[in-house]
Amino acid sequence: MQMPLYETLFEQYNACVLIPTYNNAQVLEGFLKDLMNYTSRIIIVNDGSTDDTEDIVKQFSQIHLISYKKNRGKGYALRAGLQKAAGLGYEYAITIDSDGQHYPADLKVFLGQLNETPGALMVGARNMNQENVPGKSSFGNKFSNFWFWVNTGRSMPDTQSGYRLYPLKSVAHKTYFTTKYEFEIEVMVRASWSGVKVLSVPVSVYYPKPEERISHFRPFKDFTRISILNTFLVLIALLYVKPRDFIKLLTSKEGWRTIWKAVFFHPNETNQTKAASLGFGVFMGIVPVWGFQLAIGIPLSILFRMNKALFLLAANISIFPFTPLIWIASLMTGKWVLGYKDWSFAIKDVSLQQFKEQGVAFFLGGTVLAIAAGLFTYLLSYSILFFTRRKKIIIQP
Repeated sequence: MQMPLYETLFEQYNACVLIPTYNNAQVLEGFLKDLMNYTSRIIIVNDGSTDDTEDIVKQFSQIHLISYKKNRGKGYALRAGLQKAAGLGYEYAITIDSDGQHYPADLKVFLGQLNETPGALMVGARNMNQENVPGKSSFGNKFSNFWFWVNTGRSMPDTQSGYRLYPLKSVAHKTYFTTKYEFEIEVMVRASWSGVKVLSVPVSVYYPKPEERISHFRPFKDFTRISILNTFLVLIALLYVKPRDFIKLLTSKEGWRTIWKAVFFHPNETNQTKAASLGFGVFMGIVPVWGFQLAIGIPLSILFRMNKALFLLAANISIFPFTPLIWIASLMTGKWVLGYKDWSFAIKDVSLQQFKEQGVAFFLGGTVLAIAAGLFTYLLSYSILFFTRRKKIIIQP
């Protein structure tokens, strides 16, 4: 029997293929025959299928099968499969959907990237502009990409692709909250928070015509679950992850080295640019557009050619535990500007009028406070840079 095409690569990187499947019997046998031309290191998780899935898989003696009676969701199946792969001694697992949308030939793309980025979590980036891409898939992908960026500060072109490579030591044995489609978002975000490099690799994808398509994605229920998860992750990011990372930045040699480079490394960057980056970061950290500071600030910092590292550093003024203090200061500033006699920040009753007054004071005060703090930061940092950056700045055309 001829050795599968990529078997040597799979052995070299100690990797396997992991397939979660649910009621895809009509295409499963052909898909597995095609896949086994590339590798025999395959694990299938039969997620409570009610068709002939189990009988089809049992025809392939080389495949490790996990099967249970009740359908538990794709996330549960992936979690079970990742733990099984780690238990079998594999270091990496490449997940691939069983509906025939992914091409096994692209397995080599993931394995080849391991030379440059060992230990990374890789996501196959699909071409979402081709014919027959479902509207819900295109919208859902953009929705997911945005929230991944909010939660991690990292941009990804395709966060919903099921074609992925997982580093098992980093992800297999964590305790996760989700069991459905939203697991694929949770595992990416939490891997990124743990310091795992998350990157994209290009893959091909086949979308059949609507009448031929197999999908168990339920837009309303699954988008609701994904939205709840993202709300939860944003809270964790604001209350724990960002403060943790900021503290690490300020208490480590590498962090101070990063800050030093951001301030002094770009010799052709003027003091005005650096000071403006810091001032704008403070402004965006305070201005009352909570949850969207980076979504608005990063594109603007790029547009105006600011120092993005300094902008992000200064924007951390809004991290917990400073957030409540900024809210209180914003409300009190607003009441001062509006001439309110009562400067307290407690709402004495729950009337709509009282709520409106407090809201107007908060947003007005937050804006005024952001402008004042941003200008103060700009002037202070410019003065410090003026006296400390003694090297001559040469502006190249």
